[in-house]
Amino acid sequence: MAAIRTRVNSQSFKTWFEPIVPLHLQGNEFCIQVPSQFFHEWLEEHYYSLIVEILTQILRKECALSCQILSEEKENFPIATEVALTSPVVRLPINPLEPSMAMPISLDRPAIKPQGSASITPTLNPRYTFENYIKGESNQFARAAALAVANNPGGTSFNPLVIYGGVGLGKTHLVHAIGNHLIQTDKTKRVLYTSSEKFTVDFVEAIQKDRISDFSNFYRSVDLLIVDDIQFFAGKEKTQDIFFHTFNTLHHFGRQIVLSSDRPPKELKGVNERLVSRFQWGLTADIQPPDLETRIAILRKKSGDDGIDLSHDVVEFIATNVTSNIRELEGCLISLLARASLETRPINLDLAKEVVRSIMGEVRAHVTIEEIQRVVCEQLKIPEDLLRAKTRKQEIVNARQISMYLAKELTNSSLKTIGLHFGGRDHSTVIHAYQTVEDSMNVDSKQRALVLQLRSKIELSLR
Repeated sequence: MAAIRTRVNSQSFKTWFEPIVPLHLQGNEFCIQVPSQFFHEWLEEHYYSLIVEILTQILRKECALSCQILSEEKENFPIATEVALTSPVVRLPINPLEPSMAMPISLDRPAIKPQGSASITPTLNPRYTFENYIKGESNQFARAAALAVANNPGGTSFNPLVIYGGVGLGKTHLVHAIGNHLIQTDKTKRVLYTSSEKFTVDFVEAIQKDRISDFSNFYRSVDLLIVDDIQFFAGKEKTQDIFFHTFNTLHHFGRQIVLSSDRPPKELKGVNERLVSRFQWGLTADIQPPDLETRIAILRKKSGDDGIDLSHDVVEFIATNVTSNIRELEGCLISLLARASLETRPINLDLAKEVVRSIMGEVRAHVTIEEIQRVVCEQLKIPEDLLRAKTRKQEIVNARQISMYLAKELTNSSLKTIGLHFGGRDHSTVIHAYQTVEDSMNVDSKQRALVLQLRSKIELSLR
């Protein structure tokens, strides 16, 4: 463990190595336990070379590895599935000199005893559960982290868990799902959902009524505190101060904190540095705009819940043209059903086009960022997922920048939305990409021909 700790940053070590439990070493096979399949795949993809290198140094021989993956949807008891690893990856054996790390993480902290605090109404929306949260590539990491927290609040290194993403992408649904899951599995737990605005209002009212002590005891007595939209703490110095102390108390006693934001903690403006530092103690997970397949799945789930069987062409048309967030997607579906009912019209492609046009405006040639990414990657023969990855390989960077350029040219998407489709990059990256491609086209005839060819191919694909 010491060797790993010196080779990765503290956040990565806490997130990806502390939750793993070593099980046994039999002959040349070392078996470990990991929280989920996603966790296993992440380790295999990002830490394979490092682990193999250190494993070889410690054992001085090759070692076959296997792992047990806890069932992702576990209830009160873990159901382990053993998986043989085709490549020697995941986790090196624990150094015999470090026996404490061979045991599951224990918080060994005294319980908080509420002192005169009021009874708690969770204020959770019962419709927001893991069961009806559509999982896709854009949200799978955040969902996996949320489920891990819901199954073991305060017992993982994901404390706090900060989920961030643009408007209407499902952050609120996911944080409510954590609370609902915990209440269903352990009715003794005290769960509270609030928004940063509600927390501020409660604090101001406590000041006015000289009940600061009651306010503090109430918020510090919960087992799970969920605070939505923490970006609105910006500029509220006194509120930030009281929340800082609330956070410290809950964290010290091993109580779970879940936060949501429209941006990562390090980008929060007007929030005290010491509070931002606390937000970065645990795990930060982002939710990106849903891809086409996820949008289709969401529409089918929502329409099915309403007892409506939509034709494939209607679903595909809406999913193709409403791309920015889930809220607009659901709004479009509601409008479609309302128009069909009020005007006594069949739900067909013509009605879907009218509804989309009225909500989204004239869709610019129906070009989507996903279609641009598909065409560019097909032409340049690279996997689409690399456009969203952090790799700096020149051919990938060029493809990503061309895709961003065409997205700005051919869609009505904002710079922020375009950036979110490329691995959560910010608007300045999109601007830089656009300018780079434009400059390159002015001096490089081959680059200009390539971009124009791609643009033509995209436009032709929509006719």
